[in-house]
Amino acid sequence: MMKMKPLITAISIAIVSASVSAVAAPADTTRTLPVRKADSMPSIAKKVSLDVQESRSSSIDARTTVQPTVNQANKAKPVDRMTQLIDSKQEAEANSAAVSADNMTVEELSLKDVQSDSTDDISEGQVVAAPTASTADSANDPAIKSIEDIDGKKHTTLNLSNYAKQVNGATWTPNMKVNSAMTIKMQALLDWNHASPGAIDGGWGMNSKKALINFQTMKGLPATGKMDQKTWDALNKNIPANKPVLVTYTITEDDVNTNFATMPADSEAKSKMKGLYYQDIKEMFGERFHMDVRYLDKLNKNKQYKAGETITVLNTRAPLKQRINRVVANKADKTLYAYNDDKLVATYPTTIGSDATPSPQGSFKIINKVKMPWYKATVGKGADKKIHMLPPGPNSPVGVVWMGLSKPSYGIHGSPKPEGISRQASAGCVRLTNWDVLEVYANIENGATVELK
Repeated sequence: MMKMKPLITAISIAIVSASVSAVAAPADTTRTLPVRKADSMPSIAKKVSLDVQESRSSSIDARTTVQPTVNQANKAKPVDRMTQLIDSKQEAEANSAAVSADNMTVEELSLKDVQSDSTDDISEGQVVAAPTASTADSANDPAIKSIEDIDGKKHTTLNLSNYAKQVNGATWTPNMKVNSAMTIKMQALLDWNHASPGAIDGGWGMNSKKALINFQTMKGLPATGKMDQKTWDALNKNIPANKPVLVTYTITEDDVNTNFATMPADSEAKSKMKGLYYQDIKEMFGERFHMDVRYLDKLNKNKQYKAGETITVLNTRAPLKQRINRVVANKADKTLYAYNDDKLVATYPTTIGSDATPSPQGSFKIINKVKMPWYKATVGKGADKKIHMLPPGPNSPVGVVWMGLSKPSYGIHGSPKPEGISRQASAGCVRLTNWDVLEVYANIENGATVELK
């Protein structure tokens, strides 16, 4: 784990009124892509209970099974229901799928995070900004535009698969057995209501259950973490009745021509890159549409991701239009709570420090806000110490946003590994997905109070 210390920079930041304070470098700097392989995605056929204990974000108790109908009871067979529904040739047998267990537990995922951290060569670091940085420059950065959808990219409901239609038409009823279509719809409704479930993956895990509890808290409902009629009604109250969860999106030439680059392992090599870009177009779409890349893969089997090709993606939330003047980052809950005075207006899953490098407790202030920050990485100690300037990008150690606190070395920032939020460790800072941190950035004030608990 990196040992961090405060640093002072003389570089002025045009988009903020104060110099960027030194930051504790995150405990990891690259996304562990093997964790996101499509073949490790859990079976979409898994039925999930809303109070199920997590074995990882998309893992369900392997003993829970889909109940076949009377006509199907004699022909049930163990297949992946999502693949079945997407493949039109097998749609007729979609409901006969049996459960296959997720092959990656939370312990295995956590071990991968630890292994990733152990190969990180950064011993300390500091956020800075390029001398020529400006608000306009950062706002027009391709990664920011991709996530924020500034270009007004259009979605449609044309040519949706049977599975997507099933998701869009899912409706909760008391005593129902919640299937994967219902799970995705609930995750989307939480996202739309700004009770973020993090990367949407089709599994009812830790972040989804937290999001449901947080939504119930926002609406003054009993925070049970279980669905009921009042919660369902509240989730849908301000959402257009015909708003689809899954939509089709046509890949553009601009999408395909985005700068992509494989991330090297060490900071010296990263410092020689023009930007810490997305590694591929799937990673970019995952962040743009708030999706785990494995779920994106499952929805779009056999797609080439070429310009003009139509893919199925999540219909993401509208912008939050609420002033944020206070946030509470609670390590025990692994949640960032955003307030407008005393009104809770949004919640986000987060990573806050670690046992080795805990976050400080207390009340602090936001002193600066920077999009697409540069990162000054220190590698080694003593005579072996080297400094490397890492360029901005979504795979930066601090993601696409840095919001510095009045406590030197600490801040709220993005993450290069959104699927690890709430499971990773950080070196004391508050880490969110890139899309969630951009939402906070857009609404929080300089001088806002940040309580670390």
